[in-house]
Amino acid sequence: MKKNNLIPQNIYKGMALIADPIHQYILFTVPEDKSADETTEQTIIDSPWLQRLRRIYQLQSARWVYPAAEHSRFQHSLGTMHMAGEFAKSIYPSLSSVCKDVPSCNYVEELLRLAGLLHDVGHGPYGHFFDDNFLSDWKLTHEVMGQNIIVRKLGVYLDRVRRSPSGAFTPGEVMNARRVAFLIKMPEAGEPEKQPRWLQMLRQLFSGVYTVDNLDYVQRDAYMTGFSLDMVDIPRLRYYTFFTKEGLTLHQSGISALGRFLNARLNLYTNVYFHRTTRGLDLHLQEFFHDTMKFILPGNPLESLDDYLKCDEWNLFNKVQGWHESKDKTQRRLALEWKKLHDREVKWKMSFVAEISLDQIQRGVGFSKAGDYEAKIRERLPKKLKSLSFKVDLATQDPRPLNPITEREKRINIFNPVTEKTSPEPLLDIYRFIPARVMHFRVFSLNHDYDGELSAAAENVLGSSGKSIPTNI
Repeated sequence: MKKNNLIPQNIYKGMALIADPIHQYILFTVPEDKSADETTEQTIIDSPWLQRLRRIYQLQSARWVYPAAEHSRFQHSLGTMHMAGEFAKSIYPSLSSVCKDVPSCNYVEELLRLAGLLHDVGHGPYGHFFDDNFLSDWKLTHEVMGQNIIVRKLGVYLDRVRRSPSGAFTPGEVMNARRVAFLIKMPEAGEPEKQPRWLQMLRQLFSGVYTVDNLDYVQRDAYMTGFSLDMVDIPRLRYYTFFTKEGLTLHQSGISALGRFLNARLNLYTNVYFHRTTRGLDLHLQEFFHDTMKFILPGNPLESLDDYLKCDEWNLFNKVQGWHESKDKTQRRLALEWKKLHDREVKWKMSFVAEISLDQIQRGVGFSKAGDYEAKIRERLPKKLKSLSFKVDLATQDPRPLNPITEREKRINIFNPVTEKTSPEPLLDIYRFIPARVMHFRVFSLNHDYDGELSAAAENVLGSSGKSIPTNI
């Protein structure tokens, strides 16, 4: 007698798993038949543009402070894809009740997954540092680069995707690379909205207090650095997130999970992203990075995406290694500076640190630029130290990431089940227990010989606007 298979084997066709330390397993789509001409998530993951992210580290200079933090933008992109898909399935019922023209659940799931997968595809070497110290020359950001890569280089593949891990799209639904690109970047001020409302609402999952992006990197960076964090309850936060006609909304029962997440992110910024050695290394890197990039990418990168494809940290390392024997004097000088960085010779040591309230700066108590503080500190140094080499570093930390009342694009409403009303105002109660917006004010010098004089001058300049902290040296 022939036995019936209890589990049909075809449920595994077209699917595969990636093991991940944060999410355990990440499901992704693969061709159902090796002979089929099908574009799946595997096609995008295996593309040169995504594989390039293996060679761009997630934590920039912080990996020289936390030795285990060698993870890449590639790993984070896979995690964000997974997080986006989980949120898509959770929020779809509420989204479809608010926006009647929303496509099928499978389509929305795949749209969000692809946006999560590709949200960092435009990053260059050293991540956000690259934005500030190279792309800004062309008034570009990694998000603008990413949008162009998505549309111009990956669009031909994205437009042929026809299913998510949950199943096929409804007949007639077609993936659109421009919709993917739309999700990864907030529009400029005054830029007209040309996308349907359901798509505009989905973008809130990529910009705001908690996003599919930062929900992955907070967990991943904490795990990979070994930094201890309070529990971040992502499943609870996701369960209580939904859409109302006002936009992204959090049920009152999810407030505790949001508070824990905000504090976890705050601790990461304080102890990892803004670690004094991380900032010191970045100060050194600023001295020669821009001149280096003139040789690596001499023109506008948007006009040469093929060259941008080759621009990663491994290629940069190999290029500058070869400059030690260069006939060009500038390249030889740059090679020596890169050697110091790669050998972890920390050039700038912290001599003084304080915290300044950003509210005080906005009221005119302090300055907004490091150069202004440097000039004032130099005025107050003893005459013999007027030519002393030092730098002021201003690291802005905003634990309260938005004004919940005024910033409509990013704001999150809180749903009160008793009154059945939504409002952003309850967020103000959460913020009462989260430290205020601060600027980490640090003075770095080449050694610790004059820490006392620099500290005295800095404290004099700050006056009552700053709260000094022991340097722990």
